[in-house]
Amino acid sequence: MSAARLLLIRHAEVEEAMQKRVFGRLDVELSDAGRERAERLARTLAAEPIAAVYSSPLRRALDTAAPLTHELGLEPIVVDDLRELDFGDLEGLTLAEIEERFPHVVAWMTAPAAVAFPGGESVAALLERTVRAVRGIAELHPGETVAVLAHAVVIRAVLADALAMPLDAMFRLDPSHGGISVVEWHDGRPFVRTVNAPRL
Repeated sequence: MSAARLLLIRHAEVEEAMQKRVFGRLDVELSDAGRERAERLARTLAAEPIAAVYSSPLRRALDTAAPLTHELGLEPIVVDDLRELDFGDLEGLTLAEIEERFPHVVAWMTAPAAVAFPGGESVAALLERTVRAVRGIAELHPGETVAVLAHAVVIRAVLADALAMPLDAMFRLDPSHGGISVVEWHDGRPFVRTVNAPRL
């Protein structure tokens, strides 16, 4: 069976008011710079043989996908399990506010494997749902290239799984806004070809 080639793309920059706050399930908008990056991304990928575009349901991912789907003449396929980590009671807080109110989760970026956010979800639960979703997409597209618009923690989880990294090491990967990581699935086995490229 021919390999499925997935382009994992982090959404572009969000509105400035949220850039120093924690947001996962919050549905924030792209900034002007983010919209410009989304347009550049579409031009970068216009020549790729993209058969389908999948997206998180959150606006920042869908708005990043919009110029690309317009360029390709495709409709985005929304997959709920591609949504960002639900930070629960931490949503919308600054890091200083989190340190004050939830000191037991401050170290979550250095040791995320056992962290569950109050009122939200655990990093382990995100890993399970996102890897399942991405593998399902790969199974639908043997021999094809597809774009997957998602979020930083989602992409970290998929790459960590593909590289057989310990979950506690996933934040050593740092997908940038609009960055492209390429993973190919051969007979169900993932192979990481590119991590966080500005272009292919």
